Amino acid sequence: MKVYLALIYLWCIIQFSDADWVRVWEDNFDWDGGIDLNKWEFDVGGHGWGNNENQYYTQNRIENARCERFPGSANGRLIIEARKEDYGGSRFTSARLKSKVKWTYGRLQIRALLPVGRGIWPALWMLPERQVYGSTYWPDNGEIDLMEQVGYDPLRIHSTVHTKANNHMLNNHPSNSVIVGDATTTFKIYTLDWNANTIEMFVGSEANPFQTRIFVWNKHGDWTTWPFDKPFFVLLNIAVGGSWGGSQGIDENIFPRRMEIDWVYYYQWR
Repeated sequence: MKVYLALIYLWCIIQFSDADWVRVWEDNFDWDGGIDLNKWEFDVGGHGWGNNENQYYTQNRIENARCERFPGSANGRLIIEARKEDYGGSRFTSARLKSKVKWTYGRLQIRALLPVGRGIWPALWMLPERQVYGSTYWPDNGEIDLMEQVGYDPLRIHSTVHTKANNHMLNNHPSNSVIVGDATTTFKIYTLDWNANTIEMFVGSEANPFQTRIFVWNKHGDWTTWPFDKPFFVLLNIAVGGSWGGSQGIDENIFPRRMEIDWVYYYQWR
């Protein structure tokens, strides 16, 4: 019992001691206007993105990606907005941001308010900087999904990893979901802890960011199950439709719909 309690105590220290982590990158979005292009770039296009998605991702278009201060406050947030409009051969527009900085290991935290609506598919996730393993970029080199939500089931939060051996194309991707009753009415903090042996993902509040552990994936085997030892970048987006987000159709009366992101922080171990 003493050994067990000691391990629990050690885990709590690792998770909750801010002194052990150094914030190495952040964006607080505290202004009105466009995106900081020193920190972010955009994926652009409307070709389905491998998931039969229906939106066109636009290039630095303020209707789809912008910063807005909270009413009466100096603090701001990022707005990613999906809209129903004809653009680039698609019937919907949205934005998909990518961090210009890449990291290997660390703690990613994102404070976000999620949208509601059948047919939308917001995500907070990471992809590798380049192809190192295997014969294809994806899934051989991995994907880390900190938060995915589909609008027809808006209170269920999914966390997932994809690898060559385990991915949704094989229908064996490692994943778990939890119900977060206020995910669409209250800003929640989504946390990824990633080290050389383990990936863990959590959802919680400012008072307790680690309130609920959603998912854990431990290193085992070779690169086909653990390609997570190379630099990855952050992605923020709302998809419209697609094989998962659109599996129950798209309610075209809901638009526009937006995800709000108060801040994005990245930490590394001291």
